[in-house]
Amino acid sequence: MKKLILPVILIVLIYGFYISPDFKTIAAGVAIFLYGMTYLEDGFKVFAGGVLEQFLKSSTNKLYKSISFGFVTTTIVQSSSLVSLLSISFLSAGFIGLYQGIGIMLGSNIGTTTGAWLMAMYGLKIKISAYAMPMIVIGFILGTQSKKSYKGIGYILAGLGFLFLGIHYMKEGFEVLSQSIDFASFSYGGYLGLFIFAGLGIGATVVMQSSHATIILTLTALAASQISYFSALALVLGANVGTTITAILGSIGSNSEAKKLAGAHFISKFFFTLVILVFIYPLIDLIDYMSGYIYIGDEDYALKVALFNTIINIIGLVIVLPFINPMIKFLNMVFPVKEDEFNKVSLPKYINKAALSTKETIFEVLLKETSNLYDKAFLVICMGLHVDRKEAKETSRLNQLLQHSKPQESRKLGLIYSKRVKPIYSAIIDFATLAGTKLDDEDSDKIYRIKLANRRIVHTVKMVRELQRNIVKYSNSSNKHMVAEYNNIRFEILNLLKEIYGLEDIQDHPNNVYKQLKILKREIKKNDIATNGVLDKLIRQNLIDSDMASSLINDIYYTNNALMNLIDMAGIIYIDIKNPLFAVESKLKLDEKEVRDLEKTMNVSE
Repeated sequence: MKKLILPVILIVLIYGFYISPDFKTIAAGVAIFLYGMTYLEDGFKVFAGGVLEQFLKSSTNKLYKSISFGFVTTTIVQSSSLVSLLSISFLSAGFIGLYQGIGIMLGSNIGTTTGAWLMAMYGLKIKISAYAMPMIVIGFILGTQSKKSYKGIGYILAGLGFLFLGIHYMKEGFEVLSQSIDFASFSYGGYLGLFIFAGLGIGATVVMQSSHATIILTLTALAASQISYFSALALVLGANVGTTITAILGSIGSNSEAKKLAGAHFISKFFFTLVILVFIYPLIDLIDYMSGYIYIGDEDYALKVALFNTIINIIGLVIVLPFINPMIKFLNMVFPVKEDEFNKVSLPKYINKAALSTKETIFEVLLKETSNLYDKAFLVICMGLHVDRKEAKETSRLNQLLQHSKPQESRKLGLIYSKRVKPIYSAIIDFATLAGTKLDDEDSDKIYRIKLANRRIVHTVKMVRELQRNIVKYSNSSNKHMVAEYNNIRFEILNLLKEIYGLEDIQDHPNNVYKQLKILKREIKKNDIATNGVLDKLIRQNLIDSDMASSLINDIYYTNNALMNLIDMAGIIYIDIKNPLFAVESKLKLDEKEVRDLEKTMNVSE
């Protein structure tokens, strides 16, 4: 279906160019307008790197705040598409919940109506093309600067310039076209005309991917008397429905939460549009009545259309509010979280294309997915160490648990790894690599370190796979010293996994996280029997033979490297990237020679 859209659009355009030279002017105006929208969105994205996200976090904890946020931001940026994209990104990354996302969407619906007011009051009455050229020139100059703030302002100015220029060409095209063709004669009255032009509004919005562009085009056609007032209202109604298709297309490739938000957008628009259709004629009477009180003339149809657009979105907000919770329950059933499906294959929970829109959502998604990978790695490691993960996480007496869980045979960790760890790890690496191309050198370095942390989680799983043969062998040995040392290896690994989980409780205090990680690192070195004299004592007193000693030395080396890897990983996950202490993480790294030795020894392949 999507493959047919482009050829159909091109055929329609070529036919339009052939039958009417004036159609070229209108089409060029629409294209320039949409080009300006793209520039405007890119400009605001430059400034969305921190302030917008921080403002969002602090201003969406209640529904009325979410609605206000959607209204204010859409009014400022004049792009509901940008706000929708950011909302999907924030929701996918876990910055906000679905409840807040729906609130932002409802507020954005009202905020986008301000553009119609500006167009009706000024755009149709002032020669705005006179401002377009200077704005484009100045915007281009600023946009070529390396400083981000200048570049952002340049894009915004150029975007506004192209918007004004596009409106000018649309107006000019319709005014000339009106002299040869009277499109108003094709208008139909009653519900037939309403459905026809509403359908045209939906189609135009889907094609242009902007309800704002459809409404501006409607106002210019109305001002040139190319469509009737009633047809203009129907087109606006269709544009409001069509914008939900844009949101649905934007959610493709995103996770289930993004699909839920797009679904909520469609459901809310669909039902309140049905209500508007039923009461369209009383609503038109209401618009006429209200116009007299706010000094809108009887023949000032452009302002009446702007008022209609605002009123229907406010009505939509009132209709939807009582049904938000039932709608969320319904969407949770339609779009369940896909986790551990199909023969217990673990899938990424947070990674999605929408998260690539801002730096903050990129890092938020990567960190959360890394935590998800760690959780699955914990499961696989517990399988390799022959303990139940739930018991290992909850018990305060790990030693007793290990004494009662004697490994009997090596489990197929390679197969389990390929189903529970590898799919998530591969998705993280692919996403991080793509994200790295969109960021500057400093942020790309952070991306590299997050990739390294995930790599070390995977190395730990593979290390346990290598260990488990000796764990099974010596945990059932008649030599009590070997049993004790291999139980100790299991204890050290599980205890550190538990300690890392405990860091979640203090992750809001990065100083405490850093101190705890340093303590854990010292304890690992302190308990290393290869350096604290315990291993030498076992060998000197002939408590273990040479084969046992060789196995123990190698396995202790693997274990300690794995433990240091886990500490390094925790430094990245639990010390916030925005905090200056993120740089401290490098102090927790293994020596690069150790990493190379570990990779060489284990013959790791990604």
